[in-house]
Amino acid sequence: MEIKGLTAIVTGGASGLGEATARRLAKAGARVTIFDMNADRGTQVASDIGGHFEKVDVVDAGNVEAALEASAALYGEARILINCAGIAIGEKTVGRDNVPHDLDRFKKVIEINLIGSFNVIRLTTARMAALDPLDSKERGVVINTASVAAMDGQVGQVAYSASKGGIVGMTLPIARDLAALGIRVCTIAPGLFLTPMMEGLPEDVQESLGGAVPFPSRLGKPDEYAHLVQHICENVMLNGEVIRLDGAIRLAPR
Repeated sequence: MEIKGLTAIVTGGASGLGEATARRLAKAGARVTIFDMNADRGTQVASDIGGHFEKVDVVDAGNVEAALEASAALYGEARILINCAGIAIGEKTVGRDNVPHDLDRFKKVIEINLIGSFNVIRLTTARMAALDPLDSKERGVVINTASVAAMDGQVGQVAYSASKGGIVGMTLPIARDLAALGIRVCTIAPGLFLTPMMEGLPEDVQESLGGAVPFPSRLGKPDEYAHLVQHICENVMLNGEVIRLDGAIRLAPR
């Protein structure tokens, strides 16, 4: 797929991995629309890259449909969808004083990370399906964001790991569902990356976490994630695959 001139949607594009992706795709010539709840930051990033911002709750079907319509009116229908929107919490199945995991907090993580991603996929690809195929015979590509926590979930990550495990689990069946339509689906499972959450930690903690990565022994850079996004877009043979981007780390229980 030749990215230049195509329309791309990036959820969670106001910060972290999503922001880096929005910037790289725009640099490659894509017309980028950012979906995010952070209007101030999202508007700024969109302005920086000559793109467009829509305030979007990925779980709200009506909100997503309206944002897709607005993006299409401005740039044409999207052929690239990158799902980076998500949240994380830390809570054990049974915590101190034998208090069980809060069920509403568990549901919220699943709702945003897993159901939200699927909601945007189903609505965006339904529109992609009506497009004419490109020279590569594809109509579009979807790239989701999981995490190594999907496979190596640590203590206190049950909600987050479950949500990202769901992303991993639905990658192949969605790719198979959409294959006849010429729409590819892949997932990236990042390891430890220097996202806003990591940036809030003390520098010595960041160095300690980065030192646990076999090679390169540092935290990943968001643009390295975005670089892989670009390659997946451009390489038509990548489909139905989950790719760990982690410097060979395997997370310990704690």
